[in-house]
Amino acid sequence: MLDLAGKRVLVVGLGRSGMSAAHFLKKRGARVTVSDARPATLIAELSSLLDQGFMVEAGSHGLLTFRRQDLIVVSPGVPMSTPELMAVRAMGAHIIGELELGSQFLRGQVIGITGSNGKTTTTTLLGEILKAAGRAVLVGGNIGRPVTAMVDESTKDTWSVLEISSFQLETVETFKPRIAIVLNVTPDHLDRHGSFEAYSAAKARITEQQTVDDFLILNGEDQTTQMIAAKSKAQIYWFSLRRQIKQGAFVFGESIFFTSKEGSKPEPVMPVAEIGLAGRHNIENVLAAVCAARLAGVAGETIRKAVAEFRAVEHRLEFVREVRGVRYYNDSKATNVDATVKAIEAFAGGIWLILGGKDKDSDYSVLATLLRERVKTVITIGSAAEKIERQLAGVAKIVRAETMERAVELAHAQAGSGDTVLLAPACASFDQFENYEHRGRVFKELVANLK
Repeated sequence: MLDLAGKRVLVVGLGRSGMSAAHFLKKRGARVTVSDARPATLIAELSSLLDQGFMVEAGSHGLLTFRRQDLIVVSPGVPMSTPELMAVRAMGAHIIGELELGSQFLRGQVIGITGSNGKTTTTTLLGEILKAAGRAVLVGGNIGRPVTAMVDESTKDTWSVLEISSFQLETVETFKPRIAIVLNVTPDHLDRHGSFEAYSAAKARITEQQTVDDFLILNGEDQTTQMIAAKSKAQIYWFSLRRQIKQGAFVFGESIFFTSKEGSKPEPVMPVAEIGLAGRHNIENVLAAVCAARLAGVAGETIRKAVAEFRAVEHRLEFVREVRGVRYYNDSKATNVDATVKAIEAFAGGIWLILGGKDKDSDYSVLATLLRERVKTVITIGSAAEKIERQLAGVAKIVRAETMERAVELAHAQAGSGDTVLLAPACASFDQFENYEHRGRVFKELVANLK
């Protein structure tokens, strides 16, 4: 555990996790400086930080500020390729992220969940299952509360269920979840990581410190997660939609089963029909949660009841409204191509697909086959529109809308009864929106106002 009293600590980036880390550090006696590249006028908390005695650097990062620290805590949204970070790292500076900082103080058991898609649904569902079992549960990480904001509430009996991004895993050192889950690894954030290999390596770090006493849950049908298994010391459990698993969770016939160890008899957990979430990918998310919950000692009947009562998380294939026989779905969290594939696969056809936003160096041609089979019209928005239209030319009818408002107007005017309007952008949101939540809320508000 870090000794923070009297230490000079710099927090880089004043997003949600950066702010939480700054207050956490100050409470433990550190001499905290915060640095954010945004102009001071855009930092709403600036006056409050100054009043509380924080040293604040805004508008740019100063190399001298970075060099004068005993520890640097970097927010997930700040790339490690930031010049000042690269410079001081070369000089031997100690740099960690908010996840690493908080996890060193977090008490109780930790379940860490990562993957390209499905993290939030699986994290939230697993939290609900553990609550239903009467456990003391905290849910956070990359969603909701930062880890440093969970520390004071944690006890030796707490189960902390953490969604963890590749950005957070870049800066871990000692982070060691009791149960780790890697749902899938498909191309994403290549604009940040530079290559799929680097992105995959970041995901694999979730199991780096695990031992033979810990558990690692992996997707049995994902090639990259199989490679992660080969490097882990943890006990490996698998989940699969396609085949029976010797140790883990799987679908056989119309039901979900769990096998506790090789050679043991599979135990039935629940019928697939009781899952109240759309899409085959959500069955995979349930399988991962079932596996983790059983390893945490939750009874099968408790899992069955909690899963049956669980509904879609906001912005994840969320049903919004039906207007004139047309159903509208908000999957704003589909910020990469693979997530959009899974969203399209949840519907048989008749889809009006809203695509676009800020490109992440993605290959949209991967969508071609599904678009031919299930999509009536692609409506593009945002700065990636031209690239999407170029890569998907001739595959489906494509209409440029530019804005979300115009996209919803076009779909409303032209979609017919029985059709589905699906927001699954395959892009980041930052060209037109604050984040994917903002994008999803705007979509829902526009749909709510349709006549």
